[in-house]
Amino acid sequence: MGKQKTLAALGAGMLAAGLLTACSSGNGTTINIYYAPEDTFQTVVDNCNAKAAGRYHIVYNKLQRGADDQRQAMVRRLAAGDAGLDILGLDVTWVPEFAEAGWAEEWTGANKAAAEDGVLPGPLETATWNGKLYAATKNTNVQLLWYDDRLTPDPPKTWDQMMTEAHQLKAAGKPGAVLFTGTQYEGLVVVYNTLVESAGGHILSDDGKSVVMDAGAVKALEILKQVSSTGITDPSLTNSKEDDVRQAFQRGNGAFELNWPFVYASYAKSKAADLPHFKWATYPAVSEGEPAKTTIGGYDLAVSTYSRHKPEAFEAALCLRDKENQKFSALKDGVPPTIESIYGDDTGLDPAKPVDAKNNPSMATAYPMRDTILTALRNAAVRPLTPAYQSLSTVISKVLSPPSKIDPQATAAELRDKLSDALQSKGVIP
Repeated sequence: MGKQKTLAALGAGMLAAGLLTACSSGNGTTINIYYAPEDTFQTVVDNCNAKAAGRYHIVYNKLQRGADDQRQAMVRRLAAGDAGLDILGLDVTWVPEFAEAGWAEEWTGANKAAAEDGVLPGPLETATWNGKLYAATKNTNVQLLWYDDRLTPDPPKTWDQMMTEAHQLKAAGKPGAVLFTGTQYEGLVVVYNTLVESAGGHILSDDGKSVVMDAGAVKALEILKQVSSTGITDPSLTNSKEDDVRQAFQRGNGAFELNWPFVYASYAKSKAADLPHFKWATYPAVSEGEPAKTTIGGYDLAVSTYSRHKPEAFEAALCLRDKENQKFSALKDGVPPTIESIYGDDTGLDPAKPVDAKNNPSMATAYPMRDTILTALRNAAVRPLTPAYQSLSTVISKVLSPPSKIDPQATAAELRDKLSDALQSKGVIP
């Protein structure tokens, strides 16, 4: 026990030393950004520091890899009024919570105009709360339907078609599973929210203050029940997160994969010979003739209300997510841009050199599915906007797990009761 306390004290001392280092710089005002791990984000920071020309110096404080850990690290410090945080890297579900708690500064005037310029409506919605802008969009994300055209020459347009084809493939002794994230966590909530929105339904009211759980929300429960209880999902569904789904498809364990675009680069690396047969389409719709409304992910950049350098923080945040740097991050780290015009940019990272998929990639070479991503983003859905989203997500994932045990009407009633309780919770979950 004494050894554990000693290690804890040493760890605390090292953390404090690290924070002191982050708050001092010989290059003018220090702007601390707290953001998720991203392989080449330091290069983006370096680019913006060069543009600042000594007026300020941005320091990249890398948060933990897990989203819950990232949020907790910032929440605890902001709740204490810590002025050492200037720019906050927020998951798209956190903006209402941070705004309502008074931790995120509102974007106004020229900063607001620059942050909104050319941004797709769906991603922009994630940065707003109560009609005000509290963050600048850095990157977005959207799930697609991935399939092998040797099994399925034409992708299914709807869930009913996909489930029918899955049964037919299974009956013929071929891989037929529908692979998606079924573990009791946020990935299951994303699938459910997409189904709800695609069915024209609502989990919460538009103002996020009351529970709706209408006919579209019940229809989504019916689909989740049907797909997961009729023998056309992977046996490990309830343990499947995004990377598990990716691996299962690459092993040939399924016909249809619902996942984020990161799977393309992985497939290209692991199964290069089969890559010409790895295809994609927009997410299957609930009703024929109506496009799916696919739940988006991504990160936004907010300026802390406790920052002592707000003008510089706004300027730095705008640089970190400007058109040039969003394109760089898309091509180097695979995070889709929020600025629509980038998707049509066919120049490489170095416009002076010929485009090359390996050494000088462009959106065309790195994102062959870019038009499909853009189509999905134009029909995007966001998760319920509420300061209590963390509580809601926990409730939804628990009630829906395992999906095969869903009883649509009874589950809807349970969600109404438990989500109503979650909305009444006071304060922020630590």
